[in-house]
Amino acid sequence: MSDGRQTSDQGLDQIIGDEAFDITGFDTLAVRAGHHRTAEGEHSEAMFLTSSFVFKSAAEAAARFGGSEPGNIYSRFTNPTVRVFEERLAALEGGERAVATSSGMAAILATVLGLLKSGDEVVASQSLFGTTNVLFDKYARKFGVTTRFVPLSDIAAWEAAITPATRLFFVETPSNPLGELVDIAALSALAHRHDILVAVDNCFCTPALQRPLALGADLVIHSATKYLDGQGRCLGGAVVGPNKLMEEIYGVVRTCGPSMSPFNAWVFLKGLETLRLRMEAHSAQALQLATWLQAQPQVAAVHYPGLKSHPQHELATRQQRGYGGVLSFELKAGEGQSGREAAWRFIDATRVMSITANLGDTKTTITHPGSTTHGRLSPEAKAAARISDGLIRVAVGLEDIGDLIADCQRGLAAL
Repeated sequence: MSDGRQTSDQGLDQIIGDEAFDITGFDTLAVRAGHHRTAEGEHSEAMFLTSSFVFKSAAEAAARFGGSEPGNIYSRFTNPTVRVFEERLAALEGGERAVATSSGMAAILATVLGLLKSGDEVVASQSLFGTTNVLFDKYARKFGVTTRFVPLSDIAAWEAAITPATRLFFVETPSNPLGELVDIAALSALAHRHDILVAVDNCFCTPALQRPLALGADLVIHSATKYLDGQGRCLGGAVVGPNKLMEEIYGVVRTCGPSMSPFNAWVFLKGLETLRLRMEAHSAQALQLATWLQAQPQVAAVHYPGLKSHPQHELATRQQRGYGGVLSFELKAGEGQSGREAAWRFIDATRVMSITANLGDTKTTITHPGSTTHGRLSPEAKAAARISDGLIRVAVGLEDIGDLIADCQRGLAAL
């Protein structure tokens, strides 16, 4: 597994204060990229909490609106604080451009609306976040975009699902909540042979642990709400990719309005500054907890790519720079007890972990996917995604690992 301090694949001419330097180090980009100081000389990035911007003349206003002159117009689609976040995230992912959105789901929706039309088809993983599944299977279908769902890791299944109308492959890797992976390079090579775009939801790894564009993907999707923030404070999302594709997605945000607020962008900027440090800490904690859970007789299975028992451990080691902070596990139900009853008893007995469906927080969170994040899926879709009634997801935070293990012991004692 490569070092988390690995530099980006290309030098990026970034602005630090008023001087230009060729920056390649991930941590330097995370702290400095995109910051253009104002005449006030501020050290921290400024928050531009304004809905609109003033023009020097009617002619300048016309030029801005007409696109012949760059500059700020209206914060729905041009805001300096949001722009710094976009530039910094694009630098970290090694992409030409990022477009920020109001949430991770808005980022996916903007991608669908910007790049697809009626009659197009998507091939997506069966192992998607529940709401993402609903977006494709219900709402995109209303606009004439159909989706075929295939097993995430099976490249042959992706190939078999291609039709002349296929325009997009959409994946989460690692997946939510089972931590399944797909070989991004192999999937991208397959897609590009058929002129198909590849979008990777990089929520679980972030660019600190995985850079899909460098592996051949066309687009990277983020829920900035998760690890990019890191403390559960704000909602936001983003799409990263080449200028040509991003211009279409930007047009959706400009016209339809799923925009990121400047305040949230500023919060995310502060989160990016510590991203690598946090992701390494989350990964280390999660591996310790997964290893402990795997040794408990009441636990039937633990799903975490960092475990050598994980069927794609080798791929995770090769494709990622760490294994992430999310794990899931299945309990052995007692006599006369359903899997759901066992899972709920375990969850209700915990005292340190927060019972919430969010993840990517410094605080450890625990949830029952079958009745929360994936609760709207049909029984058939749950079965295809292997969401069992006894499955519990834990997003491991930064508390003392001894306290987290003790909390799990309370959960097991309640079975």
